[in-house]
Amino acid sequence: MSCPWQQVHIAQVDERVAPAADPDRNLAHLRASLLDHAPLPPDHIHAMPVEAADLDRAAAQYALTLRDVAGSPPVFDLVHLGLGPDGHTASLVPGDPVLDITDADVAVTGAYHGRRRMTLTFPIINRSRLVLWLVTGSEKAATLVRLRDGDRSIPASRVRQDRSLVLADRAAAELLGSDEKLEVQK
Repeated sequence: MSCPWQQVHIAQVDERVAPAADPDRNLAHLRASLLDHAPLPPDHIHAMPVEAADLDRAAAQYALTLRDVAGSPPVFDLVHLGLGPDGHTASLVPGDPVLDITDADVAVTGAYHGRRRMTLTFPIINRSRLVLWLVTGSEKAATLVRLRDGDRSIPASRVRQDRSLVLADRAAAELLGSDEKLEVQK
């Protein structure tokens, strides 16, 4: 089975506010792992405009781009998320005011680990048809249990579970029950 690349659009979930050449940019990792290897049309790659002088305006413009690509309101077929040891996902981090945004699909965060970020908000993530979580590393094992249990004190638990699929490595799944571990390992 091949992927219909001509019909695929890739939009970023979040990005660090940093120059284009910065190796910490998520886009650099996305290019190295996927975009440089997939025959996507260049105009189907939608990078977050984090180099703009006015980040709030850039976030609003990116939201309009997403509407052009995925409808109004935008609905993604798939959103790929990770899980941080502190319970963050995308750049929706504990204590940041963007956690409570309900009227915008894209927002700019405060500083987190020394950088501001642009991120999708919960409303657009929760409209997606499927959320695919990729969780790796033993430092995330306790947080993965909290996610599974719907612990609302961590941002990741605000993502709809009824449309989520979690893929976890053995280290991240080490604190899950034995039945769940077997499903993860298959």
